[in-house]
Amino acid sequence: MAMNETGFARHVRGCNNARLPGERLPFRIGSEQVGWLAPRMVGALAGVPGVEIDPDAVTLTDAAAMPGIARTLSERGFYRWRREAFDVRARPDGPVLSTIDRGAIPAFGIQAAGVHLNGLVRRSGGLHLWIARRASDKALDPGKLDHIVAGGVPAGLTPAETLMKEAAEEAAIPPAIARRATPVRTLSYAMDRPEGLRRDHLYCYDLELPEAFMPYAADGEVESFELWPVMRAFEAVQDTNDFKFNVNLVLLDLFLRRGLIEGAEAAALREGLAAGEDGAIA
Repeated sequence: MAMNETGFARHVRGCNNARLPGERLPFRIGSEQVGWLAPRMVGALAGVPGVEIDPDAVTLTDAAAMPGIARTLSERGFYRWRREAFDVRARPDGPVLSTIDRGAIPAFGIQAAGVHLNGLVRRSGGLHLWIARRASDKALDPGKLDHIVAGGVPAGLTPAETLMKEAAEEAAIPPAIARRATPVRTLSYAMDRPEGLRRDHLYCYDLELPEAFMPYAADGEVESFELWPVMRAFEAVQDTNDFKFNVNLVLLDLFLRRGLIEGAEAAALREGLAAGEDGAIA
């Protein structure tokens, strides 16, 4: 998106800027498509044992080989190794077919799952929202604004389990409070980024926090927290690019559910959020 562009819809367009397939080939594990490969990655996989390349698709015949292949390509400089395994599925609710390091996911165009939490506080002045600022040494979007809790779903964990883990690690939210979080929405998008194709499936939650609660960064991934009136977040999403790219989508859903956006604009945003990846396929 253009840096000087304003308005809510630009965030939906920006997160769904990938056109699939484009020049990419489907990437399959056995008969299941799990990703999309750009020509550079197709070339990198040529001659790799257990990988079959034809004009219509690239197929990995042995799912157990996925982690090793990903590590080898990382060592060859195709992406940064993150030391965090994620499950590989053909669909968000499908069976686990293999695992892959988080750093390799965009290069293979594999869908990743994540959780995002709206930390809400009701005060006499109205609804407020806890806002985190990402640490300046983060590999992805350093210094950007973020949710009080957000993170990828690692291999072997459910979204609900990940939310509990991240709530404790990122904001020191006690388990007794974190368990009150309510699932409110899932969002998907397909986005071309410098690191590759981001196909993310976000599990979104609301959590009403006690007014006296004060988050603090237990794991160092967050630089600071601020409690904002919800309309301050509304204006920041509308007029700036200060939030991490996908946080804007989750906040737009919150604004829509709270009736802060109305009429034709609200209808268009709902349609755009619902389209997700479907809206990005040419």
